[in-house]
Amino acid sequence: MKSPRIAALVVAAVLIGAQVGGDARPQSRAGDAKPDTLSEAVLKRLPMDWRAPAGKHIRATPAEQQRFLTVSEETLRQTIARLLVRVPAADPFLKTQLGNDSSPLVRTTITQAIAADARWMSLADTAGMIENIAGTDPDPKVSLAALEALRRWRMRRLTELLNERIAAARRTNDAPALDRLLDEQERWLSLERGTMLPAFMRAPVPLFTVLPTDRPVRVVAFGDFGTGSAAQQSLGRTLAAYHKTHPFDLGITLGDNFYSVGMESPADLRWKTQWEDVYGPLGVAFYAALGNHDWGHPDSPAAEILYSQKTSTWRMPSAYYTFSAGPVQFFALDTQSVALSEKQLQWLEAELSRSQARWKVVYGHHPIYSGGAYEDRPDLIAKLLPILVHRADIYICGHDHNLQALRPEGNLRFYIAGGGGANLYDLRPYERSVFSSRSNGFAVLEADAAQLTVSLVDSTGTPVYTDTLKKDGGTKVD
Repeated sequence: MKSPRIAALVVAAVLIGAQVGGDARPQSRAGDAKPDTLSEAVLKRLPMDWRAPAGKHIRATPAEQQRFLTVSEETLRQTIARLLVRVPAADPFLKTQLGNDSSPLVRTTITQAIAADARWMSLADTAGMIENIAGTDPDPKVSLAALEALRRWRMRRLTELLNERIAAARRTNDAPALDRLLDEQERWLSLERGTMLPAFMRAPVPLFTVLPTDRPVRVVAFGDFGTGSAAQQSLGRTLAAYHKTHPFDLGITLGDNFYSVGMESPADLRWKTQWEDVYGPLGVAFYAALGNHDWGHPDSPAAEILYSQKTSTWRMPSAYYTFSAGPVQFFALDTQSVALSEKQLQWLEAELSRSQARWKVVYGHHPIYSGGAYEDRPDLIAKLLPILVHRADIYICGHDHNLQALRPEGNLRFYIAGGGGANLYDLRPYERSVFSSRSNGFAVLEADAAQLTVSLVDSTGTPVYTDTLKKDGGTKVD
């Protein structure tokens, strides 16, 4: 199968977690070991010309430095490059490496990191430098990465202009203009990412029902799984064993369904090896949500939607949608920061407000709050949280590769079940944490009219955390 284009490559090395500020000081978190200069053992893994800037500007904790020793030398350079982009004093070094580094992956990483950095792109010569890479780099993959970086950067400015026009329509209460502009905003957000998702696939389908409202329901939920790894395969067997004694009625996925850049088409061979072979034996339908990796390839969102027509196990009728199962109404979101459009938020608020369901469960990929590798998301706190509080009962997501339960906001409970099979992420001391486990696993939601129980289950099939929400009336789940 043809490899996904390098322009969409997501470099996992940045998740190693070293920190560096613009003043070369670390941004330590409470409970972390104190960051220090890179050890001699780490520096010796770098080429000679990389050692001075890395040793001078980068600080990392002992645990982070230990991880630096376990990755490949090329991955280590990619990580160091991403960190050095944030240090103005390292600019001359990075400019040199754009032309001199022997690895196309490293040159691509530097190009993409520079193009994503506001400081770099505010400099007068940066755009011209990236244009030169696009025209002269000997590796066509690096050239394409440079072109893609420029396209996204320029599209962001055009999107800003559209947002200014939307604000003007809102100020003048021009409802017809605002509706038209918000429709276009979703299209422009897709254009910025380079995705080929037509409007009829973006538009949410009407509310549909998969199970009668008068019966209890048991639902499995997990995200961050489609790697083909031994961990994914093992967790699939655990799911099958759990299903034999506690049968699922359906499942939901929490995004990052397929790594590293989603699916190229509905006919991709990985649909069999990373989906049907692993989860098909359960014999239940999964209602999927998109994650950031699912947006990696320009055709992936459409491929995942269209695959619904080829199987009984996978359901994704649109990029975001709502359905009911038993006493629960589920709301699947597309939470990519550039995809969480005002139109999607308006849709969610309207659907939640009109819902008569006993329980309302909203799911997507990105956490609002997290005590793992990713910190709280200010944009989701500002835009999404106010819609959910007092309307929804649960927000469950992935993205952090672990299991978490977070302190509620009013009556809204938060859970993370991102342990579906991708590499696990560390946890950190966090004031909102109620439970956390660096483990593969999944969540199980069991609901009737009286109560909704959420269990986090580890890779052995053992429930490690259980939380029950109660409402008067109804019968319990068997």
